[in-house]
Amino acid sequence: MPLGDPRELAPRDIIASGLCIGCGACAGPARPMEWDSFGQRQPRGPGTAAASAAFARTCPFSPHAQNEDAVAATRFPHAPLGDSRIGRFEKAYVGHVEEGSYRADGSSGGMVSWVAAELLATGAIDGVAHVVPTLPDASGAPFFRYRISRSVDEVAEGAQSRYYPVDLAEVLAEIRSTPGRYAVVGVPCFIKAMHLVCAEDPVVAERVTHLLGLFCGHMKSARFVDSFAWQLDAPMDQVRAVDYRRKDPHRPANWYTAHLSLSDGSARWRDWWHLADGDWGAGFFQYSACNFCDDVVAETADIAFGDAWVEPYSSDGRGTNVVIVRSPELNQMVTQAIAEKRLSLRPVDADFIADTQAAGLRHRREGLAYRLTWRRRGITPGKRVAASRNLPLKRKLIYRLRAAISYGSHRLAWIARRTGRPRLYVGWARLSLRLYRRLAYGRRSGA
Repeated sequence: MPLGDPRELAPRDIIASGLCIGCGACAGPARPMEWDSFGQRQPRGPGTAAASAAFARTCPFSPHAQNEDAVAATRFPHAPLGDSRIGRFEKAYVGHVEEGSYRADGSSGGMVSWVAAELLATGAIDGVAHVVPTLPDASGAPFFRYRISRSVDEVAEGAQSRYYPVDLAEVLAEIRSTPGRYAVVGVPCFIKAMHLVCAEDPVVAERVTHLLGLFCGHMKSARFVDSFAWQLDAPMDQVRAVDYRRKDPHRPANWYTAHLSLSDGSARWRDWWHLADGDWGAGFFQYSACNFCDDVVAETADIAFGDAWVEPYSSDGRGTNVVIVRSPELNQMVTQAIAEKRLSLRPVDADFIADTQAAGLRHRREGLAYRLTWRRRGITPGKRVAASRNLPLKRKLIYRLRAAISYGSHRLAWIARRTGRPRLYVGWARLSLRLYRRLAYGRRSGA
């Protein structure tokens, strides 16, 4: 579909094109955020048909929105360093939080919670919007949601990784109605959405002072939790809490364990590599929009955090962060904390950061270039990557299979839920993963 007039773009066009990531930036009374049949957050209601130039400029996957390079050039005009893989930055580090229990409580090195808490403790902000667990109930309440925390103790409740659909609609409404200075924590597309909203809304622009980014491989639908429950023989209506990456300091950090807490006080858990869909790279339950993202490291965030997926750090079960600092203010805060031995961080270069995210960057750059050549219905967003078919056949097949697994997982899980036959999904997932691993890794690895 040609770009056309931005005034003619409506949320329903983005949704129909598979580009809605469910961030909630466009939500409002006429466009509430709701669950779709695949366990994804999307705007619903009559307002989704309302086209406007403002929406076209604020949706992070709109072809009319500024790209990450343009946003970063405005946000960090004096950043001394830059790299096409990780964007503009002041400094980059690898390490962990030394003080308190931040490292032990977090899924990685504790840096996300530490920065949020430090901003609150020093009075730089009045609240931080981040994802916290909730208690699901019979009404269908989710396992996680965005909340504004206003104390260091409340910030601690948001530690750990959450691979679950959430949206910014509720906290954006609170930011608009309650004066103060706020930080927002989010994945790259959510951080970009916040920038785009700030460009349109002067109230939000004045109140959102800090953006904390999380490196991202892709977003999962809520059906990923259903899959855990099916495979761990846990009745879904009895699941009360989900831990995607249960931490064990005696095992390598990249040995993920899925853990479910049930209403009777019992728990079920299993290592990811024993799950039928336990290979992240295969793309089970991935949002369609993630196939059109080219930002792995939150290039528009003031500071961004990821896992150090290189040795010797990936074998350290205590957890280690890589950190990209883009804001001079936060660079000064981190530098001072290092000098005070509150943080144990050592400087690294862009190559080191890129190596820790090599698979994600390859999928979002090389893979995206190939996906942009595929025929598709609806809108194709403008990306910083040029379309190209110049890949070996094996790489093309891997990208095709990942897309097929993403597409199929949503639909097979929907059928399994509707028919009450979870083995339909689990059996299909097990076969799909075997095929993927044989193609990608050249072995008959089963799950």
